[in-house]
Amino acid sequence: MTDLARLKDPISDQMIGASIALNDDSKDVEFRYPIKPFKKQYQKQLAEILGRKKVKAKTSIRSHQIKKDIEPIQGVKNIIAVASGKGGVGKSTMSVMLAKGLQNLGATVGILDADIYGPSIPKMLGQRQKPETPDNKSFLPVDADGIQSMSLGYILDEKDPAIWRGAMVTKALMQLIGDTRWHDLDYLIMDLPPGTGDIQLTMIQKIPVTAAVIVTTPQDISLLDAQKALAMFNKVEIPVLGVIENMSTFICDNCGHETPLFGQHGGAKMAEEFNIDLLGQVPLNITIRENMDAGKPAAVWSKKKAHADLGQIIALRTAQNLAKKPLLLKSGFSLKLNTQ
Repeated sequence: MTDLARLKDPISDQMIGASIALNDDSKDVEFRYPIKPFKKQYQKQLAEILGRKKVKAKTSIRSHQIKKDIEPIQGVKNIIAVASGKGGVGKSTMSVMLAKGLQNLGATVGILDADIYGPSIPKMLGQRQKPETPDNKSFLPVDADGIQSMSLGYILDEKDPAIWRGAMVTKALMQLIGDTRWHDLDYLIMDLPPGTGDIQLTMIQKIPVTAAVIVTTPQDISLLDAQKALAMFNKVEIPVLGVIENMSTFICDNCGHETPLFGQHGGAKMAEEFNIDLLGQVPLNITIRENMDAGKPAAVWSKKKAHADLGQIIALRTAQNLAKKPLLLKSGFSLKLNTQ
């Protein structure tokens, strides 16, 4: 019998591990992550690997639990925190990219803007309306082209400053996530505020975060802070699914020439040093900047768009890495990922 767990996935280029379950009594293969645009390709390639005429791929996204003493959020299977050690690395842009990529893969996705001091997700999603409150106690998430979203930016005026102390910030965020009526989410992407201080630690200790993704640029200073973010998740025993290197190169809009403005291979070096996956490298491109500023993420990350394939692969690798994890994620997490 072919041991799929020890093979490399032909699409994600990662080890398959426990992300796929093979039913020997039938032709069914259970994928524990979304694969909608790649379904036919997977079925064909798995049939060749398994020596079968036909393979039927089914998707079953499971709910993982990180800690027994934290109550899960109703309507949410998995919470993926997106973090960076410093600001200005494009963390919110990468959060939206990840959400759109998972949505394109066929998952039901939400995004929570946990950056209380600088909520930018509403602007990037192109949404400005205040969330509905059917009972004056809870909120309905704002629909952003099929993505369920919530942010303090929907409640406060865009230019109003959030001048709050740490305890108030944490309380506001807990109310924001707990009082939102999330509906049947496979993944909730949580855009954390930059940094690794008390506020960030309190957030990820009180919220049932399943796993995390680190965003960095190739710069040495950004990498140092990204490593602090990695150490923070290690401290609270939350597994890191990988690192996204943003602004990896600058692509000239006129001639298409690529220039490594901020250095080279920083994300890859970090991934190798700490034995985590490099989920992808996203170039610095004016198309991304213009459309995210204009609140048009579909113009960048939707099907048949310039960067959609890249966003889909990064999302695929993220979801596959989570699918490899046991349903009850044990404590005592080390920097070495368990890929079995």
